[in-house]
Amino acid sequence: MLPRGRAAKPGLAQRMPGWKAVAMSLMITPEELAAGAAAAPLLAADAQVDEPMLVVDLDARPAEGAIAAALASDRLLVGLCRGAMTPAAAALAEALDTTVGAEGENRTVVAAPDPVSAIAELREAITHNAHAALVLGQVLKISANLPAPAAIDVESFAYSTLLGAPEFARWLVARGPRPLPPPAPQEPVLIRREGNGLVITLNRPERRNAYGAEVRDGLVAALGLVAADDTIESVVLDGTGPSFSAGGDLDEFGTTPDLATAHLIRTRAGAGRLVARFADRIEAHVHGSCVGAGIEVPAFAGRIVAHPGTVFRLPEVSMGLIPGAGGTVSVPRRIGRWRAFWLGATGVALDAQTALDWGLVDELTD
Repeated sequence: MLPRGRAAKPGLAQRMPGWKAVAMSLMITPEELAAGAAAAPLLAADAQVDEPMLVVDLDARPAEGAIAAALASDRLLVGLCRGAMTPAAAALAEALDTTVGAEGENRTVVAAPDPVSAIAELREAITHNAHAALVLGQVLKISANLPAPAAIDVESFAYSTLLGAPEFARWLVARGPRPLPPPAPQEPVLIRREGNGLVITLNRPERRNAYGAEVRDGLVAALGLVAADDTIESVVLDGTGPSFSAGGDLDEFGTTPDLATAHLIRTRAGAGRLVARFADRIEAHVHGSCVGAGIEVPAFAGRIVAHPGTVFRLPEVSMGLIPGAGGTVSVPRRIGRWRAFWLGATGVALDAQTALDWGLVDELTD
C-alpha cells in the first residue's frame, strides 16, 4: 500500500482534473505497445523531450511482443491495473518502470485508493523534471544486476550528468545563494567500542545529521576501522537528535570544484560502498526524518530497525537530480526497482509501517 494518506497530494485530481484526463490520454494497450506505440523518437526536432511517460493498461488483453517492446522503449512506462493482476499482466509489469494498482501484493505494484489520480500526480512530477525522471528509470534498469560498487559508479556518472542539466540549474536559482554550513561545534561522528562491537553515531543534531562533508568523512573514517580490525564483529549505526539524517546538506549542493572530482568524492569518499561491503555486520537504527542519503546509506546495511514514527523520502528528482549516495542501488535491492522508481519520481513520504511492509526496513521498535 502507499503511505497512509500521503501517497498523493491531497485533492490534486480534484483541483486539477485536467491532469487525470491528460494522463489517461496517454494510455495504450499491450497490443498497441507491441505494435510500436512507445517506439516514436523521444526527442523532438529541438531536442526537447517529446512525451516522457506513457501509461500501459494492464487490464487489457495481453499481446505477444509487448514485453520486448517495453524493454526497448526510451520512454517511462507506467502500468495501470484496476483489479487483480493476471499472470500475463504481472509478467509485463516486470518490464515496466512501475505500476499503480488497486492492490499492491506484487512488488512491481504501488497500491493507491485512486490509481488514476496517483498516475496523474506521477506524470505531473515526471513532466516537471523529465530529464531527471528519465535518467532515474534508466539507471535503475542498468544497475539492477551489477555488483554494488559498479552500480554506485553508474549512479554517480548519471548524477554528474544531471548536475549540468537545466532542471538542477533551475533548482539552484530557486534555492538562492547560501553560505557553506559552519563547522560542527562537536565531533560530527561518535565512535564507541563495546566488546566485539562498534557503535557509530551521527552527531550533528543542530543540522538534523545532514550528510554533509564532515558527517560523511567522519562516517567513512569510522567504517575504516571495521575494514582494519577483524575483531569488530558487529556495528550499530545510529544518530543523535530528532532525526537519523535529513540527507545531503543542501547548503553544500553545487559547491564541488568540478564534476569529475564530485564523482570521485561520491564514490571513493562516500560511505555507501563501505556499508555495502560490511553489510552482514551492520545494523542501522533510524528514526525521525530519513531523507535522501538518510535512507540511501543505511539501506545498504544488513538490517534496519526503525522507530514507528520514522518517515522516508527520496526528493532528488524534484531538484533535477537522482539519489546520489547509493540510493539507486540500496533501496531497489530492498523493495524492487519499481517501487524505488515511484519513491524517487514522486518524492512521496513513506511511513514506517509501509516501509516495513515493502521491506525497506526489517523491524519497527520504540
